[in-house]
Amino acid sequence: MEGTHTMPDPAVPPTPPVPLAALLAREDLALRQIAGPSDTGIVIHWAHTSEMADPYPYLLGGELLLTAGVHIPEAAGSGTYFDDYVSRIVAAGGAALGFGVAPVHDTVPRALVAACEAYDLPLVEVPPQTTFSGVARAVWQLMAQARLAELRRVSEAQQSLAAAAARPDPVPAVLRQLAQRVGGRAVLYGPEGAEISAAGRQPADEVRMALAELARVVTSRSSTTASDTAADTHLAAYALGVDRGFVLGVAAPGREPGDQAIASVAAVLLSLLTGEHQSGTGAARSSALVRLLLGAPAEEVAPLLGAEAWLVVHARPETQAPDPVAASALGAALGSPLVDVARDVVRVLVPADREPAPQPGWTLGVSAPAAPPAWPAADTQAARALARARATRTHLVRHGERAGLGDLVPPEEAAAHARTVLAPIADTPALTETLRTWLSLHGSWDRTAVALAVHRNTVRQRVARCAALLGTDLDDPDVRMELWFALRRQ
Repeated sequence: MEGTHTMPDPAVPPTPPVPLAALLAREDLALRQIAGPSDTGIVIHWAHTSEMADPYPYLLGGELLLTAGVHIPEAAGSGTYFDDYVSRIVAAGGAALGFGVAPVHDTVPRALVAACEAYDLPLVEVPPQTTFSGVARAVWQLMAQARLAELRRVSEAQQSLAAAAARPDPVPAVLRQLAQRVGGRAVLYGPEGAEISAAGRQPADEVRMALAELARVVTSRSSTTASDTAADTHLAAYALGVDRGFVLGVAAPGREPGDQAIASVAAVLLSLLTGEHQSGTGAARSSALVRLLLGAPAEEVAPLLGAEAWLVVHARPETQAPDPVAASALGAALGSPLVDVARDVVRVLVPADREPAPQPGWTLGVSAPAAPPAWPAADTQAARALARARATRTHLVRHGERAGLGDLVPPEEAAAHARTVLAPIADTPALTETLRTWLSLHGSWDRTAVALAVHRNTVRQRVARCAALLGTDLDDPDVRMELWFALRRQ
């Protein structure tokens, strides 16, 4: 297809250009357009000052070229000098010309005005009190404002797309949000190229056919994205998933700098949402959930998930609270789609044969392998491992699996002994959990406070209360050992 090309995946949208009209509206500059088209769509990408008679080699395109006319010869008005000068600016892609009045010229040369009119190049008069550096600074200020607005737009779009992905009808909801944000059409194509779902305004037949063809092209080559233009409409296609079974197509009347970033987020979400439908795993998980809700025991449902033993992983991000997109990405990195976001912690159920590895930006606690009946205990193990990982500032902590002397005692007798020893504090979960964490961290007040997210004085008060209620000396290592044994069998 003519005009088709691959697109990079930007982390942030590029800096938007500045409308020339916005620069002219700055009262502090007092700029005045005296020639050329006054189209509101004219934009400038930067300002550049040059006194070269031929500025062509020094222009990149999109500039507001500023000159004081130092290069203009005395007899220039009677020849072709200005026509040659303006034509070279236009050939280099210059967006506009700014001419500074004083100190070289008292007025803008008439022949320059005529040449700009002839070549449709906007000509702006810069008054004596306005410096070229002030004009350049104003351009950069307007660009910074535009970039901030675009980043805000992209951020708001990302949040709305994530919220749409959590709806009961996630795929249509994401498509509706995407179409609304780019002001066009969003289409999900299936493995055979058929249109599965769509949202937004219906484009002309020419655009619709070109978008479908672009979707077919992107599935048959190495790049996962492609773009094209049809009937003044910008088209983009994104292959979804590893096997590219689905394709996201986007048709928009314009191409704003942030549109690609917004569409890329939608493509990631749709990849997650459609990924499970490309195999039987999604149906198996749905079946397992339904059976659990209808009262089936966990051990009967577990075989549908494809593993006999499982690890429970508790994860906490190191910066902000987790969101559904980050949680799904974490699950994918750990090799499991079984993800639960609970307040500030993400829980992932991982097959025991997939050894979790540390993940950048996350702190992880991993349980011992557990069969379905032992999942609640494994969940507790993972929570305690995460607390220890946070307290010790370790990226990943695994629950210990080695057998100890305590395993020689029959479980019933160990549990009865634990109930007797801990009876004075058993009715106060905050005391038992504080004592358990404090002992696991070798009596460190600060680390225990971090693990429990409380003040260190609160830890001291709780431990002192435990010592008083238990009537024992917590500085005695034998006492600590016995209490640790009891807490582990509780």
